[in-house]
Amino acid sequence: MKRPQDHPRRLLVAVTGLTLPVVTETLYALAVKQDPPFVPTEVRLITTAVGAELAKRLLLQPETGQFHRLCADYDLPPTTFGPEHVHVLEDADGRPLDDIRSLVDNERAADAIIDVVRDLTSDAECALHVSIAGGRKTMGFYGGYALSLYGREQDRLSHVLVDPPYEGHRDFFYPTPESVVIQSDGQSYDAKEAKVTLAKIPFVRLRDSLAPELREGTASFSAAVADAQRALPPLALELDAASCLVTAGGESFRMKPAWYATYWMLAERARSGRPGVHIEEEGVPKERFGYYRKLVNEWSGEYERAERVYFYGDSADSHAASKVTLIPSRFNPEKSSINRVLRECLGKRRAEPYLIKKLGRAEAGSRLHRFGLTLPPDAIRIAGGQLAGSRSTRRTSGEGGQKKP
Repeated sequence: MKRPQDHPRRLLVAVTGLTLPVVTETLYALAVKQDPPFVPTEVRLITTAVGAELAKRLLLQPETGQFHRLCADYDLPPTTFGPEHVHVLEDADGRPLDDIRSLVDNERAADAIIDVVRDLTSDAECALHVSIAGGRKTMGFYGGYALSLYGREQDRLSHVLVDPPYEGHRDFFYPTPESVVIQSDGQSYDAKEAKVTLAKIPFVRLRDSLAPELREGTASFSAAVADAQRALPPLALELDAASCLVTAGGESFRMKPAWYATYWMLAERARSGRPGVHIEEEGVPKERFGYYRKLVNEWSGEYERAERVYFYGDSADSHAASKVTLIPSRFNPEKSSINRVLRECLGKRRAEPYLIKKLGRAEAGSRLHRFGLTLPPDAIRIAGGQLAGSRSTRRTSGEGGQKKP
């Protein structure tokens, strides 16, 4: 895992209102004071319309802007930061937002902040450092929560601390390498002596718990939060054999019958307190096909082919009793395919409690492990499962899971 400072693209993202010095204070703490330094290749600012105007005047003026002065004072490598990197919040009508004053403004700000963070975190070669030091409390909260929803291992969150009387002083932007005198309450202070501390904020990373379409597409702040919430306890798995439907973590999707039968068998074992299975356990193929028979017509060619392949490893000798074992070459890829479907439909983090996992050894001293579900029995509900009888074979399209329409 690369350290944040080792990524080719490194972004400082500041969420602030009128307190523009937090941008240069944080940049100083990261690029000058921190060891090893995190030198951003780019700065992004999320602010109001008033904050954007102040940023252009105080930070970005080519001759007097404090951002350019800081870079020159400490001979920092080129860092991209211009008016086009300032994201201005908008109201419900798409007009620049001067301040956050209403519930609608709050919702618009939350959605805008989450859009920026989601877009930037889509680049695997990029490391984000998000500062929530300035602006209204709601803006800082949304900035931190957006990173919690979409942040990766290389991303960081912080708040910058400045000692008085420098904190909030209109003429202070960062500790200067040479003496610069500023006045406060009739007294003189040297900006060179200011102490700036970066308080790094731990956060829970929920990115892997989000559904793929929310990680990669567009979604409101409330929709992303609701999706992440579904990954939290209480756990719930429901199987409906009548349609090969799996409902896990509040999300419904289908598996093809061969995979569904195996998952159903393991779920039933977990629900009834029985152990998982191992690849040389007698009776498991017959048990598994008992479930499979409830899903497809046992007189169909599909069933006959599956029986021959699964029981006998492509052998035409369906009476070779010595081969009636759980063929490892079939079980292992099937287990992996089931887990892949779960991760695709639920996201990596949300799928974790529902995966087929390695359990304890089959018996003391054995080289074999059992595999099964680790869900508590009361989290599993199974419905349907009548014999297929003479019904036509039920099929699913594709090889993986499909969301319930």
